[in-house]
Amino acid sequence: MNVLEVQRLCKQYPAFALRDVSFSLPKGQITGFIGRNGAGKTTTLRSLLRFVRPDSGEVRFFGRPFTEDERAIKQRIGFVSGGIDFYTGKKLRTITDVTRRFYDAWDDGAYRGLLSRFSLDESKTPAELSAGMRVKYALALALSHHAELLLLDEPTSGLDPISRDELQDVLLALSDEGVTILFSTHITSDLDRCADRILYIRNGRIRAEAERRTFAAAYRLAQLTEAQAAAAAIAPLLIGPRREKDGVSALVRAADAPLLPCPAAEADLESIMVHLERGEDD
Repeated sequence: MNVLEVQRLCKQYPAFALRDVSFSLPKGQITGFIGRNGAGKTTTLRSLLRFVRPDSGEVRFFGRPFTEDERAIKQRIGFVSGGIDFYTGKKLRTITDVTRRFYDAWDDGAYRGLLSRFSLDESKTPAELSAGMRVKYALALALSHHAELLLLDEPTSGLDPISRDELQDVLLALSDEGVTILFSTHITSDLDRCADRILYIRNGRIRAEAERRTFAAAYRLAQLTEAQAAAAAIAPLLIGPRREKDGVSALVRAADAPLLPCPAAEADLESIMVHLERGEDD
């Protein structure tokens, strides 16, 4: 059973529109939600939980419509945003005392275990924590009521590489325990290690939903000379060609790679997204 199913979600703003967004999340998998800043990732996540009210569409968590059973569903969800704002001068234990009252299934033993796992000191204030430790504290709060679904909105934004790597360790462990995770990020390298699936959004529309390996295997990255890239037989095959110091890099579909005058290498998620953003029309 899918933990989350979204059908034709729409939200119109004066300068941006979320258009017919549809996708699903299988239980126990990590789905990387990728797209450039402003593509619609945060609007989608906030629309799922009705932090902003969508214009149309249906959202079902655990097989139940969100609008019909909002409180019960929220008891089973954890939400973490990269732009976390706590009362900076309050001690963590005080923030926790307030938070636990919202959840019927709050588990203080699980919370204490997470504090130990993340090396968090309750006597400190958010102002005394690094950005990475604030994210870990937010995760501890989100998971201490046994959340079955974790929605992460750009949690690694602004984190150093070591903190981002530690967060990936946490996500992989949670996935092993059966927690379903939707991980929104524009830092695609975070997903090469931990994501099972990729959800790619561009200009408010879902452009791809696939297993990560399947998504990556559909493309190759080519390094060509300027003359090769300009050739009449080759130019139409190139997606998002980009000038490099020693020539041109471009994405090609895997089926077209044998037609190139040079070998094409496997492409990572960052290369795929960069070239797709440069090259494909809406």
